[in-house]
Amino acid sequence: MNATVQLVVIASLLTVVVGPLLWGAVGLLRSRGTAASVAPRSEWNWRPTLHSTALYAFSFSLIFFIQELFLVVPKALTPGLRPTLFHNNHHWDGDNPLAHLFQGTGALAILLVAIACTAWLKLRPPRGMGWRLFAIWMAFHGYFQSLPQIVVGSVVPQNDVGMAFDYLQLGAGTKLALGLTALPIIAALAIGFAKHLLALAPQAGDIATPGRRSGFMFRIATLPALLALPLIIAMRVPGSLDQVAIVPIAEFVIGVWWLQAAAWSTGSARVAGIAPARSLAVPVLAVIAQLLIFQLVLRPGIAFF
Repeated sequence: MNATVQLVVIASLLTVVVGPLLWGAVGLLRSRGTAASVAPRSEWNWRPTLHSTALYAFSFSLIFFIQELFLVVPKALTPGLRPTLFHNNHHWDGDNPLAHLFQGTGALAILLVAIACTAWLKLRPPRGMGWRLFAIWMAFHGYFQSLPQIVVGSVVPQNDVGMAFDYLQLGAGTKLALGLTALPIIAALAIGFAKHLLALAPQAGDIATPGRRSGFMFRIATLPALLALPLIIAMRVPGSLDQVAIVPIAEFVIGVWWLQAAAWSTGSARVAGIAPARSLAVPVLAVIAQLLIFQLVLRPGIAFF
């Protein structure tokens, strides 16, 4: 392991492991010293948790599909390349130097989707719980499936984004700078999403103290993300470990840990008065339909030639 790789690995561990653990520990200490009876709070309702679970899983797989689609389509339009889209990957036959460049188009596409969903949340935030959660999780997954690829691609040439970097003939210093720049952006984005999620609280008392903010974040984001992992993996089997489980688990560690760790300190969050979800049927049926599409349509492969 050379010095550049060591630097990126150490910086990554500090950002996605040590940082949230320390910040969360500070929050735990602060929570102990805060009075519990600041304002009345609502009782735990499982409906928002399950709603968030379904939309977390649906949005994850939709973002992944968009990424793979935009990895395949440019290759399909390139002479000499014959790509095939699968449920957890894509493959191509033939040879063209542009194939390496187009290994970066998937990450670019989902990054743009994330930016668009962020603008949606800022300019015209949905008033219903379902659409608000959908916008939040689409933006979240778009960022946290794309930006880590920049970090990995800065030191791993075989990574999709790493191939694009090499095609563009980026120097080692430039790639290192991009990788190290992406890390604090990842942490800052996760902290920013904490405010959006805390705004979904039914009443102000639910997020009135550091401890209550941490508790609500666990119910609306951390627990749903954990419950969603088996659903996500079910859409991606069969396949190798990196195709099936590593990506969703890595995203959980990179993004959701920061959400939970940052919740206590997001005192600026204000309840948005979101209309409660009327039914779980729509998100649950959406996940079931998505699972069927992934396993029955995408798993055999769709040839784009």
